[in-house]
Amino acid sequence: MNKRNIHTFVMRFLETFDCTILEKTPSYVTVKLSPEADREMTGRPYYWSFIERTGAVAETMTYKFVFDPEQMQLEAKPKAATATAVKSPPPAGSGTAGYGGPSGQSVAGEPDSILGRYFGFVPTTITARVPQDEVTFGSQRLDQIFRIVRERGRFVHLFEEPFRMGATYHASLVYDTWFCVNYKVELACDRKRSEIHSLAIQLNSGEIREHFHKGMLTKSLSPQLPANSHILPDTISIPKAINALEMTLERKISTYDHRWADDANAGHRTEIDRVENYYNGLLLAADPAQRDEIETQCRNRLQEIDWQYKPRIAVSVINGGLFHLNASRYASRN
Repeated sequence: MNKRNIHTFVMRFLETFDCTILEKTPSYVTVKLSPEADREMTGRPYYWSFIERTGAVAETMTYKFVFDPEQMQLEAKPKAATATAVKSPPPAGSGTAGYGGPSGQSVAGEPDSILGRYFGFVPTTITARVPQDEVTFGSQRLDQIFRIVRERGRFVHLFEEPFRMGATYHASLVYDTWFCVNYKVELACDRKRSEIHSLAIQLNSGEIREHFHKGMLTKSLSPQLPANSHILPDTISIPKAINALEMTLERKISTYDHRWADDANAGHRTEIDRVENYYNGLLLAADPAQRDEIETQCRNRLQEIDWQYKPRIAVSVINGGLFHLNASRYASRN
């Protein structure tokens, strides 16, 4: 994931959460978080519980997210040099507001100030500190954003947007409901192979299709039901749909060439024999007081070998969703 990908991803995240962009450059962005984003990102549960109890107006935090620290430093150097050249102290005794005159009094109509008399300058505005975080690959802040997206985006509910005919939509649309689950399949031993399977089942007819996610990339989807449209009633419940998809995936995996597992079992047996022969030799020559320690080491080593060499297939769910698609159009394309 390069800097451009991270920049695009973070900006989409901030826009989705309705954050206010205050300043934006290729190397960083300064944003005022929305209440929803502030709750997720700042870790201020006591503050938000106070807001909920009292009904006070929430004041969200402002952050600067840095995509390219080196480029930001290069951009900051000319600004710092310009600020140094422009800002110079006034001559002694000049009547500039905020500086004490010869008598130590504030001038230009400003009220007398103890700090002004003793130090000559009093800041009239308070500058709030803006926290700055790097959002480079591997940074804690980017990992946090990934985690929020995974938790909040594990399930979606979207509708296919209809085509426009001039200034209006089609007269009436009928939608099918597809339940999609994206699975991650890992074939693991001392090596690992990962696959992603996107399966979907139509909740009206029970039809199952593969590579469903790829087909959705070309469609315009919205979280709102379009006007002048209706959804066909479902005949299959979600639990039955999940069971049907899992059985389909299981049948698909059963057709694989599993000679890799046979080879892994042979390697696993070889490693087990080698470790057992080694520790059996130690036990024969060891003192009785040392036997318990050696046996514990042997068990731990055998567990490590099981984890490393024993073949296994692990299936996990990445995400899923309900997709309401134009029934006639999707049927004709597929």
